[in-house]
Formats: sequence, structure tokens, C-alpha cells
Amino acid sequence: MSTAPGTVRRKIYQLVIGRLDGDNIGDPSYEEKIRAFVQKGIGGFIIFGGTREAVRSFLLTLRPGADIPLFIAADIERGLGQQIRGTTLFPSQMAMAAAFDIRNPEGEILFDRAVKEIARESKTVGINMPLIPVLDVNQNPDNPIICTRAFSDNPETVALFGSCAIKILEREGLFSCAKHFPGHGDTAVDSHISLPEIRKSPEEFMAVDLLPFQHAVSADVSSIMIGHLSAPVFDDRPASLSRTVVTGLLRGKLGFEGLIMTDALNMHALKGYGDVPVQCLNAGVDILLHPPDPDLTVGEVVRAIEAGDISERQIDNAVSRILRHKKRIKEHAEPDVEYSGNEEFATRIFEMSITLVKDTPGVLPLSQKDKVSVLFCGDASFFPESPLRNFCGKASVLSRTDELQGHVHNEVAVFAIFTSVAAWKGSSGISEEELSLIRKLSAQARHSVVLSFGSPYVLRHFKEADILIAAYDVSAQAQHAVIRCLEGRRGFQGRLPIRLIFGQ
Repeated sequence: MSTAPGTVRRKIYQLVIGRLDGDNIGDPSYEEKIRAFVQKGIGGFIIFGGTREAVRSFLLTLRPGADIPLFIAADIERGLGQQIRGTTLFPSQMAMAAAFDIRNPEGEILFDRAVKEIARESKTVGINMPLIPVLDVNQNPDNPIICTRAFSDNPETVALFGSCAIKILEREGLFSCAKHFPGHGDTAVDSHISLPEIRKSPEEFMAVDLLPFQHAVSADVSSIMIGHLSAPVFDDRPASLSRTVVTGLLRGKLGFEGLIMTDALNMHALKGYGDVPVQCLNAGVDILLHPPDPDLTVGEVVRAIEAGDISERQIDNAVSRILRHKKRIKEHAEPDVEYSGNEEFATRIFEMSITLVKDTPGVLPLSQKDKVSVLFCGDASFFPESPLRNFCGKASVLSRTDELQGHVHNEVAVFAIFTSVAAWKGSSGISEEELSLIRKLSAQARHSVVLSFGSPYVLRHFKEADILIAAYDVSAQAQHAVIRCLEGRRGFQGRLPIRLIFGQ
């Protein structure tokens, strides 16, 4: 690309991946806004929401207007169904690790199929940059934003699953993305809300958090996302603003030559830091992901070049890497995806993931439904539509009062705990009040069964319960799978991918 002043702005747009709201497709003014970004030379878009056909059709209309092919990214850690309606919702990464032992051939084949089908559905709608896999090693049981998004708390397990996923995605012609470097797994702070700080020695980072990323580099991962987090052992500055972390550690020590992108720039972890896009680029980042306003971001970088705060050569280096990767973008015939078959396969994985963490002989299966009470706990947004409401005829919401005491006497009390891992939420657990009340009611019941839908770490508080079951997910599919296991129609096949230290 030319270095003439008239082209500088266009080069900077090439470094930006902006937001595309799929639910706004069909609004002429919104579509025109997106097309205007394409005309300006934007590097691509990250998609949130929309229907399969609407997203697919609109992306097809964008192609002719792009001088350089677009990166089309999406956060699809649980399959395309996480973002696009009419596609398949797969279990979380931790559920995948519970379902599959990829050290044996059968498990490897099934995991390969799962990732391949996620890739095929992505290609069908036009996504070429799935922002997966998550390579964080979830070592903090109170992690509010990683938790079940991670494969495991074991770095070797994360590295094994991550490398396998990367190879499959790359083989399918997609740009894989390992995240969140240098590791977001050992924090109790959500970087959407504030800046997490991870205090470890370089040796601890290398042995745990960086190990999966080393394997990702060896597996030829296309891109690596830098987390908005603080690792003072490397630099006092946040990782995404740190040349020591981005260029020194990732480029230098790990030898990564692919694309480096920021985590979303609309997050609040970097609130209070000025000139964030410019600092990210000076650190050695290639792609600015999800800035609140792409036009303002480009203008900021242009002014920084004019002021001498960043060199145009830095921009040119990033553009060169992007163009080198974009040469791989080809228009392929759309895969023939069988969505009903994928739905059945995803259901099978949910069933395979359900893990019996603690068993007491004689309690399961729950055949006498008239002696069973289901008590809903945790995130109330999942209670109204829960399939467990029809499980036994006696279902109620756990109250923070004592009104339920004595209610479960001489019955099997089933505590269904819902916890979700979501951006901006700030927690993946339940309150101390609920913990105390569950323990109290559990002691009064003839038998107690604790189900975790979401974070399996909540189970560590209930070592006295008769039955502990981890489902890793709040979805209806996960709940139906648990019901089949409770009734004895399916056996428990899952293996716990983390260590639970009871009493923590």
C-alpha cells in the first residue's frame, strides 16, 4: 500500500474490526452505515446476534464493496448458536473436556467432529475468524468471566484441547484465535468491569498460563488475543498496552509471527488510560477489536502519526501481516450443513458431559417423584423456563427466608443451582445467604442432591450432600440431560476436568 497521506487513514481502517449487530440487519440506515465502513477500508466485523439467513445474505452483499477481503469474526465458544439464531448451540469448552477424553481415539474423533461442525456452520453464514479457542487455565474457582469457558484448570489439558481445536479450525480454512494472552484464568475480576491483576513469578506464568499459548504457536494458530489484564511481573502497564508483553514476550520469547489483536476495546478494564488504540499499536498489536467508534479510533491514530507519537512504519508492519493472512481468504462453496444432525450431536455431547461428582448408593435413580422436591437457586432468570419445573410436580424457588424449613423433611431435596458466566456480570457463584440456606435445608431432607448448572465450583460448598452433579451449562439441553441421568435413563459419563477443594 502507498504511504501517501491520502492513504494513511485507509491503512488504519484496515487494522479495525468493528461491531456488526445482526439484529439490525434489515434497517436500511444501519446497513448503509456498515457499508460506509467497508468503503472506508475497514478490516472486518465482529458479529453479535441475528438470524442465520439474514446474516449470511447481508455478508454476501458486503463482499463486492471490499477492496480487501473482510475478516468476519464472532465469539462462538459454544458454537454458532451462541450468537446466530437458527444454528447449533454446543456445550461449553469445560463441558467438552468433561465429555471427551481426546487422549484416546474415540474421544479425539468426537471432539474433531464437534469443532469441525462449528467450523462448517461458521463458513455457511460467512464467518472466517471464530474467536476460539479460550486457552486460559482456570485456576481461580471464583473466576467470574472465564470459569466454564476454559477447558480445565490443568495447563496440559488446556494445551491438548486447544492445540487440537486450532489444527481443526485451520484445516477448515478458518483463522483460529487463541485467547486471552498471557492468561486470564487466575483472577476473580471481570476485565469487562475493571482491570484484573495477576501476581505470579515468570516461572509460574511459563509453567501454567503460557504453556497452552506455546502449544498454540506450535500448532500454527492464526491469531492471538491479548487480554486486558495486569501482570506486574512483566510490566506495570496492562498487557494490551505493554510492548514488553506483546512484542517482547509473545513475538520474541514465544516466537509468534501471526496476527495479534486486542480484546474488545469497549471493555472497562482500560478505563482511565488515554490514547488506548495508539498505545495498543505501539505495543505491537495488529488488530484493534470492537472499538466503540471505529471512526473516532482511526482519527485518534491519524493524529498520533501526525504528532509523531506512533510511526507509520508500525502501521505498515501491521497492515502487511493482515494482508499476508487475508491472501488465504477464498470464496468456497458453502458446506452442506445438517442442522438437525448437529442438534442431535450437541445433545449427545451434553449427555456425555454430565458428571457425577459424588454418589451415595441407594439415592439414584429418583423413581419416587412424589417424594422429590426441586428448589431453584442462583440466577433467577433461568427459573421460569426450566424443564425441571415439570420433573416432580413440586418445584419452588429457594427463598432467603426460613419459610421452606421443614418443607423437605423426609423427602429428596434437589437443589438446582444456576450460575452463568457472562460479560459485565462480575460473579459466577451464589450468595452466602443461599449457601447457608441450602446447607440448612439439605440437613433436614431425607436425601440431598445438588445440581450445578454452570460453574462446577459451587459444588465445593456442599460436601455433606448425598449427590453432587456438574452440568457446566444452564441451557435447556443440559437440564434435559441431567433429568435423563436422574431418572436412570442415561448413565453419568462425564469426567471432572477441574480439581474441587471442598470447604473453600
